[in-house]
Amino acid sequence: MNGQFDLYGVFVPSLMAWMLAAFLLSVLLRRVLNAVGLYRFVWHRPLFDLALYVLLLGAVVATANGFSL
Repeated sequence: MNGQFDLYGVFVPSLMAWMLAAFLLSVLLRRVLNAVGLYRFVWHRPLFDLALYVLLLGAVVATANGFSL
């Protein structure tokens, strides 16, 4: 696996792309959680959102490493 990819001549770290994907998933999931009303059971919303982002980032990285054989 290469640690970076070429974007029009600029080498971008793969982690940055994974972080962007995890952020977009996090935004989508936060909207769903807010619409369903599950945030009323959360004590500290920003801390919960950070933990959710870290879990999603780990899942995205693990999934990306699984596909790059």
